[in-house]
Amino acid sequence: MKQTINVGFIGNPNCGKTTLFNAYTGANLKVANWPGVTVEKKEGHTHFEGQDYKLIDLPGIYSLTSYTMEERVSRDCILSDEIDVIIDVVDASSLERNLYLTLQLIELGKPVILALNMMDIVEERGMEIDLHRLPEMLGIPVIPVSARKRTGLSILMHAVAHHQTGLAQSPLIHHHHTPQSVKHKHNHHAEFAMVYEDYIEDKIDAIREHVLVTYPDFPNKRWLAIKYLENDLDVIQKWPLKNIDFKKLNHETDIINQKYNFIEEIVAETLVNKSSKEARTDKIDQYLTGKYLGLPIFLLIMALVFFLTFTVGDFLKGYFEIGLEYFSTFVGGLLDAIHANDIITSLVVDGIIAGVGGILTFLPNIFILFLALAFLEDSGYMARVAFVMDDIMSRLGLSGRAFIPLLVGFGCSVPAVMASRALEHPKDRLKTILITPFMSCSARLPVYVLFSSMFFGKYAMLACYSMYVLGILVAIAVAYILSKIDGSTADHALLIELPEYKSPNPRTIAIYVWEKVKDYLNRAGTVIFLASVVMWVILNFGPQGYCADISQSFGSYIGKLIVPLFKPIGLGYWQIIVALIAGIAAKEVVVSSCGVLFGISNIATAEGMNAAFSALTAMGFGIANAYAMMVFCLLYVPCTATIATIYREVNSRKRTAAYVLFQLGVAWLVSFLFYHGISLFLT
Repeated sequence: MKQTINVGFIGNPNCGKTTLFNAYTGANLKVANWPGVTVEKKEGHTHFEGQDYKLIDLPGIYSLTSYTMEERVSRDCILSDEIDVIIDVVDASSLERNLYLTLQLIELGKPVILALNMMDIVEERGMEIDLHRLPEMLGIPVIPVSARKRTGLSILMHAVAHHQTGLAQSPLIHHHHTPQSVKHKHNHHAEFAMVYEDYIEDKIDAIREHVLVTYPDFPNKRWLAIKYLENDLDVIQKWPLKNIDFKKLNHETDIINQKYNFIEEIVAETLVNKSSKEARTDKIDQYLTGKYLGLPIFLLIMALVFFLTFTVGDFLKGYFEIGLEYFSTFVGGLLDAIHANDIITSLVVDGIIAGVGGILTFLPNIFILFLALAFLEDSGYMARVAFVMDDIMSRLGLSGRAFIPLLVGFGCSVPAVMASRALEHPKDRLKTILITPFMSCSARLPVYVLFSSMFFGKYAMLACYSMYVLGILVAIAVAYILSKIDGSTADHALLIELPEYKSPNPRTIAIYVWEKVKDYLNRAGTVIFLASVVMWVILNFGPQGYCADISQSFGSYIGKLIVPLFKPIGLGYWQIIVALIAGIAAKEVVVSSCGVLFGISNIATAEGMNAAFSALTAMGFGIANAYAMMVFCLLYVPCTATIATIYREVNSRKRTAAYVLFQLGVAWLVSFLFYHGISLFLT
């Protein structure tokens, strides 16, 4: 027995694959209800009955036919020697749709275990699955599990342990009778789960003979022959065969149709009471995915999310502010008591505590936002949003699937840019990468809360919410203009799994929210900490050395040099410009930088906001300037982590630089329009 058994988890999007993977490994991975989240394989380890297992979570896909990057990642990994056993996670409530991938996996010739997940939903819908007949027809072990309730996990791993060699497969009982006229070299129905019509099987046998001569060491010659008949270009290029015209042998449609014919036969024989109870999901979707109600309902739901983010978040934020104020006073007093140097005291209190602490006070708002988004994702709603947006995206020359990275961008632009790998066409990927940073990530929320609270009073929540809507509108407008320039059209419609609505799983919610909170705290302790120190240095040192007057610092010279570029958009103040430059490291740094720039130790508190408001209004900074500031923060250069991710995805310094400059130009233009528009309205 191998020292470590490598187990690959694969399945359709939304089948509960990653939840099952987390149940074994305890890994804090993101679990979401739309395809494209798991764009790279994830690894974890577990131990069962004295054996070590390395578990590999592969991207959620519908087919092993390689069209998208996800499908290529999954197929290449499974074909390699890296995977010993395949766990095919299937949504038992959508058996007919999920079994197509199962049949493809069985044809690979590796040990496959079928994990029937979401059995609780099957029971809720009044259906039953014949767990004796199903393995008879597929020839592989079938184990019922519930990733959400963590049931059947030991049995599933027990099946992996006893079927890792692939030798102990179940007997195939098809109830088929081979006609007397058929003269094959072997009994296909006794050997293979998926058997095609005779004219296909004859060609498979003929091509296998060629494969045997050309690639005698290839482990599964039948699978290779089937891929030749499907005219799979990746396979043909990697394992070419001479003297065969594959274009004339293209039977991809026939093979797909015959697979689904067999799936219908399986479902008919194994699924009982399929139509006994109307699904609650269908009733709800009449409204949530309706042609006229779908989009307005989405906007109302997001408005509710931001209402909770402000009301509940601000209530909790008050306690954080009190704690920060006490901590700042305590540290300041402690440094005075030990007679610390004034420079050291200023660095710690005005630089580090004001910078990092000011950001931490927004943690309740961030927590409420992600808690709400986690409920929407795990309930199954967020997949509907992509479906609702499909028509709009297609008019922009993009597939509805392109909206998925935009949705991810509400959390963080880094995984959002990576999620563009789910797009099949390179043009779609590049355009999606370009517009994804326009989505308002969580890092920008502190900036919105600060400026909207100071300048918009009781309308602060609406001002903040408008940023999220504006980000979508700008992304849509840019995509539309680009589609008109390059003449691209959406000839590749969205194919997306709409999962069953279900009660959100507390463990999944906890993992999702904790990951976001942990990331926020990590940024506060690393990037924001370093940025706060750097900001303090450039604002407290100038050509003459340490300076008490901030207007004589290096920061003021840098800001004043750029003022002419920002004056037309209402941001011609060197303090604001320096804060925006610092925000390239991380958008939260804009808030902490404003605190340092205006000499306010706790800018996020009510007292700190009042002081900042007084300082800004004294400079002539008003409502129009504040809104232009929020718009610019929404649209301008993304953080350094996002820029690095864009470079990795497009693999071009010139293209990355062009993207950054384009986003900066869009931010300047839109801020200009809003600044002057609001100014005219107020006069």
